[in-house]
Amino acid sequence: MVNQPKKRVLLATALVSAMASAFAQEARNSQGEPATVVVLGSRTQAKTALDTAVPVGLISAKDLQSAGSLELGKVLQDLDPSFNFTTTFISDGTDIIRPATLRGLGPDQLLVLVNGKRRHQQALVNVQQTIGRGSAGTDINAIPLSAIQSIEVLRDGAAAQYGSDAIAGVINIVLKKGVTDTQLSASAGTTSEGDGDTYTASAHKGMPLGLDGGYLNLSVEGRRRNETNRAGVDTARVNPPRVTQRIGDSLAKDGYLWLNAGLPVGGGELYAFGGASKRTGDAAGFFRSAGDARNVPAVYPNGFLPNINTTVKDASLAVGYKHDLANDWSVDLSLNHGRSELGFHESNSINVSYYYENGSSPLEADTGKLKFDQTTLNLDFKGSVDFAGAPLYIGTGFEWRRDNYQIVAGDPVSYQYGRTNDPRKIIRDQSGGIAASGIQGFPGYTPGTEVDDGRHNTAYYVDLERKVGDALSLGAAVRHERYSDFGNTTIGKLSVRYDPSRLVGLRASGSTGFRAPGVQQKFYSSVSTNLNAAGVLTETLTARENSAVTRAFGIAPLQEETSKSASVGMILRPTSNFSVTADLYRTNIDDRIVFSSNIAPESGACPTAAACPIKAILDPLRVGQAQFFTNAIDTTTTGFDLVAQHTTRGQGSTLVLSGQLGFNRTKVKDRHSQSSVLSGAQLFDDTQVTLIEKGQPRQHHVVAADYTVGQWNATARANYFGEVEGQGFTPGFIQTWDAKWIVDLTARYNFTRKLSLTAGVNNVFDTYPTKWDPVKAAPFPQLGFTYCWETCPFGINGRSMYAKVDYAF
Repeated sequence: MVNQPKKRVLLATALVSAMASAFAQEARNSQGEPATVVVLGSRTQAKTALDTAVPVGLISAKDLQSAGSLELGKVLQDLDPSFNFTTTFISDGTDIIRPATLRGLGPDQLLVLVNGKRRHQQALVNVQQTIGRGSAGTDINAIPLSAIQSIEVLRDGAAAQYGSDAIAGVINIVLKKGVTDTQLSASAGTTSEGDGDTYTASAHKGMPLGLDGGYLNLSVEGRRRNETNRAGVDTARVNPPRVTQRIGDSLAKDGYLWLNAGLPVGGGELYAFGGASKRTGDAAGFFRSAGDARNVPAVYPNGFLPNINTTVKDASLAVGYKHDLANDWSVDLSLNHGRSELGFHESNSINVSYYYENGSSPLEADTGKLKFDQTTLNLDFKGSVDFAGAPLYIGTGFEWRRDNYQIVAGDPVSYQYGRTNDPRKIIRDQSGGIAASGIQGFPGYTPGTEVDDGRHNTAYYVDLERKVGDALSLGAAVRHERYSDFGNTTIGKLSVRYDPSRLVGLRASGSTGFRAPGVQQKFYSSVSTNLNAAGVLTETLTARENSAVTRAFGIAPLQEETSKSASVGMILRPTSNFSVTADLYRTNIDDRIVFSSNIAPESGACPTAAACPIKAILDPLRVGQAQFFTNAIDTTTTGFDLVAQHTTRGQGSTLVLSGQLGFNRTKVKDRHSQSSVLSGAQLFDDTQVTLIEKGQPRQHHVVAADYTVGQWNATARANYFGEVEGQGFTPGFIQTWDAKWIVDLTARYNFTRKLSLTAGVNNVFDTYPTKWDPVKAAPFPQLGFTYCWETCPFGINGRSMYAKVDYAF
């Protein structure tokens, strides 16, 4: 029998094939859309997205305008099914910097470029039970929509071309450039529940710079998003029952200032681009009931909900000079610096040990900062030489990069056990047990977890491409990288494109790749409060590599991940206004770097230390659980992408129909451990396997219709999110959140070429995720957790409405 995923692929292929036949009959004489080019995936001249040797998607300015979301991550998810941007809550810093992934892989296996230059990663390490657990990807929402002209999405392994992190693919964000009108935009929206009010305003101006065609583009944007709360009634911890949690989007305030400039100098161009942003968030932790040992009833007689206040500061600046050389060669020299900083502040909280030591405690504290900065120097040459009677296109160059990571300790009250921080001192809580140390909610980083360290690496690459006759194109790339902390690697890529006719094209690629362990993964360490398997709040130590804990467990320092990727695809253009692409792909990753399971001591009697080796390691540290980064698993990801687009032009009207079907499946092939104490299944348990394999939708489809007539434009878009599963908070029971369709509608009226009004409804049918199983998922439904948590592909806000006005002068 044909299994279900294969049935879906066959059905989708049949549907699109039928559409192709029908559309070809309907509009053979219609004019096609103007060709739009991309530069990603090739070092030669720009190509249309249909002419590339590997799959590259293009999101245009019009696409961005038609999307109803106001943050880049959500816009990408709405428009490209290979991209996932899960909703998070009660997840510390991950509430404000949400994980962005491509093709079901990890956030740190996706490389982000801006104007073709490497974008720095985020300071935050995702350490909670969310998608991307243990990774530090790119803070995609640090880039304002008002500064973006278009986005290119390379859906293929590209580490040999662009370096570490490009295992899943590459996203290139192209900034607005040139001399333009002043563009003003303002919008307001809310949810059908009357919360989550959102307000945004932006301005963009492209002005001349110098007298010879230079330009300076400036974008400023501000946004406020009020919180949403979809928590249910807490029947387990309070009497009478009431809502005790905040479950939904946190309160967020965002501000951006970006630039993109170019100035002709000495026959070439001096350029600069980058920007700064500041975003603040107000999220919540777990509720502490009145009788909880981590509460002080004299201060909070009804219990309390800690607030986790975050401040994200992000800045980058790239400067460079590019110049044409003789014989159609060109050179590009650039220096790019970026930094990410995440500060934590805990409020509406308490240090229990402080209070019971002498009757008082601060109720808020700074709990520390995470900082990441990256400096990249590139020297790139591009051109061609005559080889066997035809041009051989060559891209070659050098890269030097420095990454640095810093953890800054919080206020003493945020982490201390009593004011002397002396564990020998006995301080009792309200239940008679040892009082909890540190501020409740998100305990501060301690002086012992502080770090300021980094590494550097160098890379050399050669990228070749040549036409063989009129129909065949061949490509090859080789890259060698050397790191200061773990050695060197050499990887390569081959690609082929064959066009037997204008109507049909074939393409294939194969590559090896790697991902170096992030400095965040190498140097991160913390003590946090998490739920253990029994649903009890427990202090959890995250130990960095080569620490006393990892050495005691026998966990070796991190090494690079290695990958092998292959894809094969077909392009059909039956008419000038209709196209279909279909691509199969497979990515194998060995020694994948993951965040271990919560390693907890053995339960029951322990007559000797040898009988309970985990307990013997953890007890002296006074923590209930430990976690660390390790090369623990091998995975295989297979997938199929099908994209179709048809354009019909009538008298004064245009209709664009598109369908994008994405299927992928990740399997954990092997779990392995370097430890004599922990097996592979203990190090990375079934809970984490479920998150890797089924935490992201295995099917994500986007179908849309965009209709323009006269001064009106209307867009209908539907996103299908396949089912997801998780057992991070219900060990032994796998909760399934069913597949759902989310439909969005947008209408825009252009009063003039410079003034327009847009109104839209997101999630028209007010669709929510499946509710938690009230019995098997206990106690979470009883605590007020109504819908999803560790994986929420489309969020839990329900329907939202908005209006936007755009004006240019």
